[in-house]
Amino acid sequence: MDQVVNYIKSNNNNYIEELKEYLRIPSVSTLSEHKPDMQKCAKFVAGKLRDAGLSKVKIIKTEKHPLVYGEWMGAPGKPTVLIYGHYDVQPVDPIELWTNPPFEPTIVGEEIYARGANDNKGQNLVHIKSVEAFFKTGKKPPVNVKFLIEGEEEVGSESLEKFLKTEKKLLACDAVLISDTSLYKKGVPTINYGLRGLCYMEVEVTGPNRDLHSGSFGGSVANPINELAKIIAKFHDKNGKITIPNFYADVKKLTKKEKENIKNLKFSDKAFAKELKVKELQGEKNYSTLERLWVRPTLDCNGIIGGFTGEGAKTVLPSKASAKISMRLVPDQDPKKIAKEFEKYVKSITPKSVAIKVTAMHGGLPVVIPLESKAMQAAAKATSKAFGKKTVFTREGGSIPIVVEFVKQLNAPAILMGLGLDTDDIHSPNEHFNLKSFELGILSSAYFLDEFSKI
Repeated sequence: MDQVVNYIKSNNNNYIEELKEYLRIPSVSTLSEHKPDMQKCAKFVAGKLRDAGLSKVKIIKTEKHPLVYGEWMGAPGKPTVLIYGHYDVQPVDPIELWTNPPFEPTIVGEEIYARGANDNKGQNLVHIKSVEAFFKTGKKPPVNVKFLIEGEEEVGSESLEKFLKTEKKLLACDAVLISDTSLYKKGVPTINYGLRGLCYMEVEVTGPNRDLHSGSFGGSVANPINELAKIIAKFHDKNGKITIPNFYADVKKLTKKEKENIKNLKFSDKAFAKELKVKELQGEKNYSTLERLWVRPTLDCNGIIGGFTGEGAKTVLPSKASAKISMRLVPDQDPKKIAKEFEKYVKSITPKSVAIKVTAMHGGLPVVIPLESKAMQAAAKATSKAFGKKTVFTREGGSIPIVVEFVKQLNAPAILMGLGLDTDDIHSPNEHFNLKSFELGILSSAYFLDEFSKI
């Protein structure tokens, strides 16, 4: 590995210039005017895969934006790693809040600023360059390698989901390697082994057949906003526990090793509260903050609509009010089952003075990769070698539905080798990525291929 490591270190400046080129392409998947840029970016990624040494590279047309696939299967008898990433990025609005043009990468200190720097161009280029380093030093990758880089992650990965279901044989692998999460702290090698699922609902309360004058009718009929507020207030008890019947019935308990892992991270509630500018934290009683964030299910109101919300005053009693509700789920909760229990409970606490409509918007399953899995252990050794520190294991409070699909469809563990930071402003103005993490990420990826070849 010495030659490969030295090659990576000596070519870091070249990698940064290639990253800049990648970042200059405005591959915004949600805006139709950027469709030509999406095509251009797919061609750029395909070119980088060919330059890296992959023997089979193709751009796959879809109903929306192209998938880019590449493979090198020259290591018979060795494991196969599928590396996933996405080349599409979020819109740049509000443009006036950017310090520099979002598609003109700018380096300030150790950070490179541009849309897509962290999410996900910087993180997926890492793996392309790691594979290239083996070929450029006269060696061959120690494992079989496949790449799948999509252009619809920011708009739901619809085309990729269809592709996964029909191309299982093409994508067959022993592990899926993904860098689209974060380090626990700057400079601390981190492997994420779990993601929460999601159950997203909408509740609509209807009262009178039209908006009414609050003076003429107030006090005689139910106000949908008032009744909706009462319903929302009944979702938690005084200890922060969710009151929906059977909500916790299938929640998988933490193992002793997982509890020890969380304790060893030495999370600071005080620092977390200070960063968020709140006087104190809140949540389910008898659980730590990290447990509440990662391994306990939650229910939150994400938005309320109803009545007059414009400037000034209008004394109206609204006909309707609605709320968006999200529930983050943990193993082994099923979003479909939770949605049914939610609807049943909401209807049971709704007074007859209003009508209620409950709609399941969308959902996703949670996923946890066993810490004892060989792929997970190989990843931990690899990142530790690259960063020169002990690797920590984290879980993520959010959801990445496509990761669940990879695990389910390919029956392979997903290794989430995050390299960014939660403070990198992804999806916001001035998105950035640490260039030291970029370099260490390339080394981590190379070490992983080596370590995984030994299993």
